[in-house]
Amino acid sequence: MLAAMCGALFPSEQGRLRVSVVVIGDEILSGFVQDTNSGWIAQRLATLGVPLDRVATVPDQLEAIGEALRIELDRPRPRVVITSGGIGSTPDDLTLAAVAAELGMQMRVEPSIDARITETLVWTAAQGMRVSASHDRSMRKMARVPHEAFVLPGADGVAPGVAVNVGGGAADAGGASIVVLPGVPAELRRIMIQGVEPTFLEGRGIPLHVVEISHSYPESALNPVLDEIVRDFPDVLLGSYPGSECLIRLRGREERAEAAAALVRGFLAQLEGSEGANRIQQRWRERWDERMRSI
Repeated sequence: MLAAMCGALFPSEQGRLRVSVVVIGDEILSGFVQDTNSGWIAQRLATLGVPLDRVATVPDQLEAIGEALRIELDRPRPRVVITSGGIGSTPDDLTLAAVAAELGMQMRVEPSIDARITETLVWTAAQGMRVSASHDRSMRKMARVPHEAFVLPGADGVAPGVAVNVGGGAADAGGASIVVLPGVPAELRRIMIQGVEPTFLEGRGIPLHVVEISHSYPESALNPVLDEIVRDFPDVLLGSYPGSECLIRLRGREERAEAAAALVRGFLAQLEGSEGANRIQQRWRERWDERMRSI
């Protein structure tokens, strides 16, 4: 499989807003829970034309979360670092504390979150369940945020999303913003759409034109034309994905992506006129089907 970006995508690439995602959770690293959040975020970013640089997954440990944040904040800015998970009421929910520690901030009680927690505890007691002091204390933990954090629109739950600006925030060329989101997919998606995108992302991206071309030759059969695209179209993102029907995906400015696609289509037309290529195509299909049946 080939997935390459060669050279700067556009002249304005330097100083372009970029995003990193840090997924937090022992349950993900242990395989008990699948991470669907990072893939969904990637799709939203692609629609907005904002590059996603990295996805890192770390355990529920203060040191590991802090290290991941430090690495992403050291990448080129402006940048938004989105975290997913680790902001609940249980002892292993450490993300907010890790953000505060990494930024050298004290923590404070966010009144709007604390009020929601009070409502939740009152409701719980009204159902006939005893709310102990330890239960109250663990719930109040979710209202403790880094001192300079602010609540994002769409964060309606007791474990809402907050953001903290660093060095002027992502609106500044040399700044960054850390966005802390719940790991629950429905909660994360609502806050992402209602809060993160309008606050940090909208109008900051360069949506790319996408061309997809499928063929039924071995992926390597198209190496000559793929090498030509890498050489002559450094501003076009190229991906090649094998299968019974291989897929080539080209992304960039429309005129450049279409010009690269024309090269691929021309090369495929030449292959179709070759008896040897036709035999290879047939054998590739047979071998792929055999491989799939053996799984």
